Amino acid sequence: MKSISASIHIQATPDQVWDVLVDLRDYPEWNPFIREASGQIAVGNTLHLRMFPVGGGRPTGFTPTVLAARPGAEVRWLGRFLLPGIFDGEHSFTLSATDGGTDVVQAEKFSGLLVPFLGSTLEKTRESFVALNEALKKRVENR
Repeated sequence: MKSISASIHIQATPDQVWDVLVDLRDYPEWNPFIREASGQIAVGNTLHLRMFPVGGGRPTGFTPTVLAARPGAEVRWLGRFLLPGIFDGEHSFTLSATDGGTDVVQAEKFSGLLVPFLGSTLEKTRESFVALNEALKKRVENR
């Protein structure tokens, strides 16, 4: 298993951050990493996401299942490549009220047979997390 994460502080309430984060229709307007998104953030739902790695790389589409949707607190989904156990990613956004704003931690736990072979790709994914977090901050704080 391998994990990556990126965090940021946003000068807004967790509910304000949540509202932007779960509005998948607006992702093309502000999100540099997940530029295509549809579905509804609710436990058990399937999302349709297309990621465009920051700095180049081939766009990748996937259909994760929402595992957690706690308004103002957490979004978590599980995506898989082909079959379970080949390459699985559990992605999360955790929101915590702090210092008059919200700390956002975006993380992913990767598991499966392909993980040992994807080291540099996973580090580039972290760069995309950073870009998404910065764009989220800008979007929320400029509303």
